[in-house]
Amino acid sequence: MAVWIQAQQLQGDALHQMQSLYGQHFPIEVRHYLSQWIESQLWDAIDLENPQEEFKAKRLLDSLIQELQNKAEHQVGEDGFLLKIKLGHYANQLKSTYDRCPLELVRCIKHILYTEQRLVREATNSNSPVGGMMDSMSQKYQQINQAFEELRLLTQDTENDLRKLQHNQEYFIIQYQESMRIQAQLASLATLPPADRQLREPALLSKKNTVEAWLTREANTLQKYRLDLAEKHQKTLQLLRKQQTIILDDELIQWKRRQQLAGNGGPPEGGLDILQSWCEKLAETIWQNRQQIRRAEHLRQQLPIPGPIEELLNELNSTITDIISTLVTSTFIIEKQPPQVLKTQTKFAATVRLLVGGKLNVHMNPPQVKATIISEQQAKALLKNENTRNDSSGEILNNNCVMEYHQTTGTLSAHFRNMSLKRIKRSDRRGAESVTEEKFTILFESQFSVGSNELVFQVKTLSLPVVVIVHGSQDNNATATVLWDNAFAEPGRVPFLVPDKVLWPQLCEVINMKYKAEVQSNRGLSEENLVFLAQKAFSSSSNNPDDYRSMTMTWSQFNRESLPGRNFTFWQWFDGVMELTKKHLKPHWNDGAILGFVNKQQAQDMLMSKPNGTFLLRFSDSEIGGITIAWVAENPNKAGERMVWNLMPYTTKDFTIRSLADRISDLNHLLFLYPDRPKDEVFSKYYTPPLSKAVDGYVKPQIKQVVPEFATANPDPASGNPTYMDQGASPAPVSHPHAYGIYPAMGDSMLDADGDFDLDDTMDVARHVEELLRRPVESQWSGQQS
Repeated sequence: MAVWIQAQQLQGDALHQMQSLYGQHFPIEVRHYLSQWIESQLWDAIDLENPQEEFKAKRLLDSLIQELQNKAEHQVGEDGFLLKIKLGHYANQLKSTYDRCPLELVRCIKHILYTEQRLVREATNSNSPVGGMMDSMSQKYQQINQAFEELRLLTQDTENDLRKLQHNQEYFIIQYQESMRIQAQLASLATLPPADRQLREPALLSKKNTVEAWLTREANTLQKYRLDLAEKHQKTLQLLRKQQTIILDDELIQWKRRQQLAGNGGPPEGGLDILQSWCEKLAETIWQNRQQIRRAEHLRQQLPIPGPIEELLNELNSTITDIISTLVTSTFIIEKQPPQVLKTQTKFAATVRLLVGGKLNVHMNPPQVKATIISEQQAKALLKNENTRNDSSGEILNNNCVMEYHQTTGTLSAHFRNMSLKRIKRSDRRGAESVTEEKFTILFESQFSVGSNELVFQVKTLSLPVVVIVHGSQDNNATATVLWDNAFAEPGRVPFLVPDKVLWPQLCEVINMKYKAEVQSNRGLSEENLVFLAQKAFSSSSNNPDDYRSMTMTWSQFNRESLPGRNFTFWQWFDGVMELTKKHLKPHWNDGAILGFVNKQQAQDMLMSKPNGTFLLRFSDSEIGGITIAWVAENPNKAGERMVWNLMPYTTKDFTIRSLADRISDLNHLLFLYPDRPKDEVFSKYYTPPLSKAVDGYVKPQIKQVVPEFATANPDPASGNPTYMDQGASPAPVSHPHAYGIYPAMGDSMLDADGDFDLDDTMDVARHVEELLRRPVESQWSGQQS
C-alpha cells in the first residue's frame, strides 16, 4: 500500500508529527495530489554530499513542477478552478524556493518520506503482534514520550507559579512603598502643632501597624512561594536529568554502537530524526526551566528576604547549567564516520552534526568545525582533560568546515567532503605490533555560544579508531584491526583498549556478519562452515560444534601468527575468500553452488559415494583467495578404480580472463554439481553467449579451458576448431604444482601493488594469448603434464 494512503490513517501524536513535516517549504497539498509520482522517484539514488549530483536534482525539480502544472491544467468545475490556481501557485513557489538549490528539495522530500515511513511503521507495529523486540521498543518510546509530557506539565506549573509569585511580589512592593509613605507622614507630624499631631497621629499609627503586619505575613508567604517554586524546580531537574540520561546514555550510545557495528557489516545504524526530536525537546525544556530559574533569581535580587532561597537558587542554576552543558557536548556527534582504513594522499569525507543546534539557534552565528588526526595516547590524554598543547599526529588538508543549517530538516551539520591525509606521524610500536595495528582517531572540535553569549561551549568528539596505511597491500591487515576493535570495544573504554582474546562463538558472529556484508548475500556461514573455520583456526579435527563453544581465540591467532605450515594468518585466508567471492563468485554463492568451506579429505569422502563426473567447489587451503574444483573419475592408471581429482586453484587473476561458469562449461568431464544437480541446470544462465560468425572474412578466436588428462575433441562449428587453455589437475592422493600452459608464470603481473587490475599488463597477456591462438593446438599441448 502507498505510504501516503497509510499516512492519512495516522492518529493522535503521530498525525501531528506527520502534519508538522509540511509548510511553505513543501505544501501538504503537493504531497497529496502528487503522492504516486513522489513515491515512484529514486530520491535515494542522489548523493546529497556530492555537488555533481545537482543536475539530477534539478531534473527532478523540473519534473515535479511539470507534474504540478499538468495536474492544475486538468482541474475543471468551480472547485477545480480554485485548485488550479492553488497548484499553479505552488509550482511557482517551489521553483523560486529550490531553483538555485535543487539538492535541498531532494533533502526535504527524503526527510518527509523517511519520517512518514517511520510513523506508519511504528503505528503498524503498535497494532499488530510482531514480536517482543518491537513491542519493547514501542514501550520504551512510549515511556520517553510520557516523561516528556510530565516535564511539559511540570514546566507549565512552575511557569504559572512564577507568574503568581511575580504578581504577589509586585503587590508587596506597592504595599511596602505605602508603608514608607505612612512613615514619612508620621515623621512630618513633628512639625505640626501638638493639637493637630494628636488628631492625626492615631489614625496613621493604626494604618502603619496594619500595613506592617500585612507586610510581615506577606513576606513569609513570598518566602514560602519561593521555596515551593525552588522545590518544584528541583523535582523538574531530577526528572530532566533522568530523561536526559535515558536518551544520551542509552539511546544515543546504542545508536553509536550500531554505527560501529555497521562498520563491520552490521545493519545500518538508522536515522537520527527520532533522537534529534528528543534532544530538541530536552533542550527546549531545559532552556525554559533555566529562564524560569533566572527570573526567580531576579525576583530575589529585586526583593531580598533573608532565608535559604539564595543558596537554593544558586544550586538550581548550577544544576541546570550542568544539564544543558552535558546535552550540548553529548549531541555533537559524527553522523558519517571517516573511513576506518585511511590511506594517505587519498580523498575522504565525514559529517558531524549538532542535534540541538537548530533549537538553540546556534545556526544564527554558524560555528566552524576543525578536524585533526591524533594518536591513541593523545586521545587518552584528551579524555583525561590533560593539556595536549594542540598536538596532532599528522596533517589533514581541507580540515575546516562551517556548519550549515538545513531549514527543511532542521539539521545543523558540517560536511567535510574533500579531506586528505597528507602525512602521518607514527609512534613507537609495542612488541610485535605492526603499523596496521596502530590506531588513530579524527578529532572534531568547535566553539559556539548560546543565548546571546550567555553560555560558551567548546565541543569535541572523536571518530571511531582509524588505521592509517600508505599502500593497498596493507589493507587486509588494517581491516582486521578495525574489525576486532569494532566488534569487541566496550562502551566508555579507555581509547582504544580491546580484549586480547574472545570466545570463538563471539568471533563467529563477527566474521559471519562481515562475510554477508562483503559478499552482499543473505546466505551467511552455516554451522558446518563455522566448524571448518574452527578446525583451521585451532588446527583441530573435531567435527562437533560443541567442542569449540568454550574455546577462545587470541588476536595473535587471528591475524599475527601464521597458520601451521602456511605463510598467512587465519584472517588473511578468510579475507581472501571474501574478496574472491565478492568480485567473482557472488551469484554462485547465493545459488548455493559453492560449498566452499570443505577441506580436501572431506571433499574426497563426499565425492567417492557419487557417480563419476560429480564435482564440488571448495576454497583452497593452501592459497589466499583461491577456489578449486574437486571431482570423482576413473583412475587412468588402474582399471576399475575411482579417485578424486583436484584442479589447481583459480584466483582473481584467472577469473578476469574467463569466468567460473564458462570454465565449468569447458570441462566436459564435469557432469553433476554435488550432490546430483546437472551442471547446466545450475550454471548455464551464467555462460557467455557463443561468439558470432565470421565477419569480413575473419574468424574470431575463442579461449577455452581443458584438463589434458580429461580432454576430448569437441569442435565448435560456430568458431572452427576449438582452442584450449590448459589447466593442471592432481589426483587426491598426490599433491604437486602445475602451471598454466597458455602463458608462462608471471606472478601477479596483472594486478598492481594495490591489488587493482593493471590494464597495460592485461593487454600484454591478451596479446600473448592472441599469438598463441594462431599456433596449432598440438603445439600448445606439447610439454604439458599428463
